[in-house]
Amino acid sequence: MDAKIAIKGLRKGFRALQVIDGIDLEVAPGEFVAIVGPSGCGKSTLMKLLAGFERPDSGAVAIDGVPVTRPSPNAIVISQHGSVFPWLTVRENLMFGLPGKDRAADVATADHYAEMVGLKGFEKAYPHELSGGMLKRVEIARALAVKPDIVLMDEPFSALDALTALRMRNELLRVLREENHTVLLITHDVEEAIYLADRIVVLSSRPTRVATVFPITQPHPRKVSQPALQEIKDAILAQLGLSYA
Repeated sequence: MDAKIAIKGLRKGFRALQVIDGIDLEVAPGEFVAIVGPSGCGKSTLMKLLAGFERPDSGAVAIDGVPVTRPSPNAIVISQHGSVFPWLTVRENLMFGLPGKDRAADVATADHYAEMVGLKGFEKAYPHELSGGMLKRVEIARALAVKPDIVLMDEPFSALDALTALRMRNELLRVLREENHTVLLITHDVEEAIYLADRIVVLSSRPTRVATVFPITQPHPRKVSQPALQEIKDAILAQLGLSYA
C-alpha cells in the first residue's frame, strides 16, 4: 500500500544552525505514529514542515504522492498551545472551517462531533465555562469536523494534569475507532507514545535524524505496565540517554 505521508531526505536549518539533517519516514494510511526525541532536537520544526507552515531546505514531504508546499485542510494540526476561539461557543467553534453554505447541515455536523467527544449539552457554552480537558475535546472535535485525512498532534495533552491527560488519550482512541484517520503525534512522554501509537519513531539529538523505530503490536486497550511494553519503554529511554538507577 502506498504511503499516506512520505518524508524523504528532509533537511532544515536556521542560519548556521542545522536542525533536521536527513529524515526519511513513511506513514501508512490509518497508521498512528508517535515521534519522541531529546528536548530541542527539532520535533516541532518537523511538525511545521509536515503541516506546510515551513519549507524544507532540501528533501520533501508528500501526502498521497503530492508534495506539501502550504497548509492543507487535509492535514489538521492540534497543538499544545490551544486554538479555541474564546468569543465563540462550542458549537460555533466546531462550525469554524465548515463550508458555510448550509447552516443547518453545519450545525448538525458540529453537534455530531460535540457528542462524539462527550460534549453533548455544552454546545452553547463558551470556552471560559469549560475545564482544560473539555477545551481539548473542543479542539479535537473541531479538527475532526472538517474531515481531514491526517491529524498532526504536537504535544496536545502536555498542559493537562495526569488524570485529565489519561482521559483524553482514552477519548482520542475511542474517537479514532469510529473514524479512520492517519495520526502523527509528537510527544515528550514515552508512556503516552507507547499507550497510543502503532509505531514509535525515536529521533536523535540535533541535527536530528531517525535513530530507531519501535513497532507496538499489542492491541488496545494497553497497560504500559506489561513486561513487553516496559522493555520497549526502557529501550526508548536508553536511546534518549536516560535510564533508571
